[in-house]
Amino acid sequence: MKNEKVFAKDFCFAKVFCLFVVGSLFGTYYEEILWYIKYKEITNRQGLIYTPLSPIYGLGCLMFILFLHKNNETRSYFKTYLYCCLLGGFSEYLTSFIADFFFDVKFWDCTNKFLNINGRTTIIYMLGWGLIGLVFMKVLYPTLSKLIEAIPYYLAKVIYYSLLLIVSVDLFLTYTAFGRMALRNRKVPPLTIVGKLYDKYYDNDFMYHKFPVMKPDEE
Repeated sequence: MKNEKVFAKDFCFAKVFCLFVVGSLFGTYYEEILWYIKYKEITNRQGLIYTPLSPIYGLGCLMFILFLHKNNETRSYFKTYLYCCLLGGFSEYLTSFIADFFFDVKFWDCTNKFLNINGRTTIIYMLGWGLIGLVFMKVLYPTLSKLIEAIPYYLAKVIYYSLLLIVSVDLFLTYTAFGRMALRNRKVPPLTIVGKLYDKYYDNDFMYHKFPVMKPDEE
């Protein structure tokens, strides 16, 4: 009997990338639902220009998988929860730091929140990350891993490479647009036609409209 090919078998880049996309997609709608519950407003919480993805959640899932996939079945729930608290808090802190340091913007400010850590995250948020990570690693990760492997090989290949291309382009466009916005705000003129195109199509009005919760770093 001829063995059928299995897409993204075991632990590999393709599977991790697919789970990054799933986590990023979940993050966008999770944030939008929470925002609506809290403020009764519908707002856009995606973190990329064109695709409805929130990379901070994808980054969180990525870190959970990279650091915790080994011994996931045998590791205790308490240890998994504790590690996810630390990894989730670190990913949130890192994302905030990068936004401030490289792009001069803030997507959130925890300065006035209880038990905050340099205004970038809080102990309470880290506990929330721990719960999300615990459910992800103990319940969703094994299930999603099997579901990804169950997709017919050639169909999965088409989906994977299409997503890889689309998400990679969107990541590149989004973060270079943030970079150009930071330079523009520092009064640095565009040096190439590419910079001029960014100033035309991804100006500040466009960026603040696309990311309505983003605020300039006024420090």
